[in-house]
Amino acid sequence: MIKRFLAIIALLGAAAVLLPFVLKLPTEEALPGLASEYIENAPGELGAANLVTGIIVTYRGLDTLGEVAVLFAATAAVGLLLKRTGNEGGVSHWRASEILESGGGFLFPLIILYGVYIFLHGHLTPGGGFQGGVVIATGFLLLLLSGSVNSFNHTVMSLVESFSGFAYVAVALAGLIWAAGFLDPRFLPQGDFGRLFSAGAIPVIYSLIGLKVGAELIGILDAMRCKVRREGVTA
Repeated sequence: MIKRFLAIIALLGAAAVLLPFVLKLPTEEALPGLASEYIENAPGELGAANLVTGIIVTYRGLDTLGEVAVLFAATAAVGLLLKRTGNEGGVSHWRASEILESGGGFLFPLIILYGVYIFLHGHLTPGGGFQGGVVIATGFLLLLLSGSVNSFNHTVMSLVESFSGFAYVAVALAGLIWAAGFLDPRFLPQGDFGRLFSAGAIPVIYSLIGLKVGAELIGILDAMRCKVRREGVTA
């Protein structure tokens, strides 16, 4: 009962926050040129009542074909890297292929390094804390799939997540105290434009976000692994 009450309160709070933005959404008086062409010509040319479906599989058909090809390639790669060893009592048994077993340990440090690079350079190039955190989590997923590790150190993960969250709030308050406002990065020197050590506290903020996102996603992966094992499915 208490959980349901808290969920309702959370939903009402989210609605109260989002409602002003929804009410202030701008209204377009006319459709853009391409959209107008689609609406005027697509029904007669395609004969599809659902214009979205018609556009996706015809005018944008090559793009859709590319998406399907990418998914097929991903599925084929997963089937190549994971081998099914049997099915006993309705339970599927899988094991990592030789490629995954030998490559997991080699690629893991490179993936972690790349994730760190992404969130350290988020103020210079496309990327940032969320993207870098996801890349780091994929490195740990590779360890799980390759069988290099069976579990993660929950204490370390909790410490990393807690520290990054606390430090993020501390940096935000530092901007409020020593700069112009909450999360204002200018309390640190801005440095030379385009250099790694520039943009004030933005690299620090992105790094903390990357660590927190990575730790949280790793926790989700570990929880899913535990759930699968409790259900009796062996990876």
